[in-house]
Amino acid sequence: MSRKMRMGMVGGGRGGFIGHVHRMAAALDGEIELVCGAFSSDPKKSKLSGQDFFLPPERSYGSYEEMIKTEKTLPEGERMDFIAIVTPNHLHYGPAKMALQNGFHVVCDKPLAFTMKEAKDLQRIVKRTGLLFALTHNYTGYPMVKQARMMIAKGKIGEVRKVVVEYPQGWLSTKLEDSGQKQASWRTDPKRSGIAGAMGDIGTHAENLAEYITGLQIKRLCADINIMVPGRLLDDDGNVFLEFDNGAKGILFATQIAAGEENNLRIRIYGEKAGLEWAQQSPNSLIVKWLSKPMEIMRTGVGKLYPEAQHATRIPAGHPEGYLEAFANIYRNFALALRAHLAGKKPKALHLDFPSVEDGVRGMRFIEKVIESGKSKQKWMKF
Repeated sequence: MSRKMRMGMVGGGRGGFIGHVHRMAAALDGEIELVCGAFSSDPKKSKLSGQDFFLPPERSYGSYEEMIKTEKTLPEGERMDFIAIVTPNHLHYGPAKMALQNGFHVVCDKPLAFTMKEAKDLQRIVKRTGLLFALTHNYTGYPMVKQARMMIAKGKIGEVRKVVVEYPQGWLSTKLEDSGQKQASWRTDPKRSGIAGAMGDIGTHAENLAEYITGLQIKRLCADINIMVPGRLLDDDGNVFLEFDNGAKGILFATQIAAGEENNLRIRIYGEKAGLEWAQQSPNSLIVKWLSKPMEIMRTGVGKLYPEAQHATRIPAGHPEGYLEAFANIYRNFALALRAHLAGKKPKALHLDFPSVEDGVRGMRFIEKVIESGKSKQKWMKF
């Protein structure tokens, strides 16, 4: 199939943040083109946003319902192939469900949905339709994250015993939502964010990264959930003990009131033979701490890495590869898998390496159980 994959976007219009990131990531490899969108719940703003993206007026829609219905009637050589959903949490389920029911594949920002009920419904629809669904847990796209994952899968560090994952931010150290700042306003609003604040926003990234790299699943958890800024409606800080399905123990903390921190996502994994350490603010390095030999620092693009890491590496060693490239790796894999799917072929396993609807359901379960544990006197919860 010698054409680009055609993307329609829901959300991401003027004044948005993450929509612009999605568009840059999707465009980076030349595999995807934006052909239409419903960029705002305000039809006028959606039309103006479409102008910003140089789209024909008739392909800038007033609602996602209008977009999906109209695009479905267009010739196969013209209509969109998939939608990218880049809205606040409470607006993920509606467009995802309608797109799937009308034959369109989906890329969705995390978390998957507003409630567990919605998440499970999407999971059932994806299974029934056989359509592709990607969730943009973008930190899984880094080459050294994939190298760590494969080292564990190949048994290089032995059985995993301990996982320590943390995601501190400091941008909500004050009650920023009262200033009208858009990103703070919806993330701290239960009507738009859901039952969790920091744990839903960044705690799910930490949970997903821990499960992705180790290949393990959380079996039980015990959470301490806090609101540190007076008057805030949702958690801005939390600490979680974890137990994985192989018996490994873990600690996860996520906070948005760590003054001075930016996006300091970091993970340490300890096995029988070695420990691994990776930090998002130094993404090109994977530290390997061996039990029986000197510490090793693996670098993106240097030496013989696993194919999964090499596939995610874009430029020569020594040139930093960061957030956008990792984000783009999800879109590129999705586009390559979609290209095969549309041609009636089975996608390569390498190209199916992106977070799925199943990962989204686990993320929603994490949110649900963390908040339940935080409020309960019976702290340990089955996952």
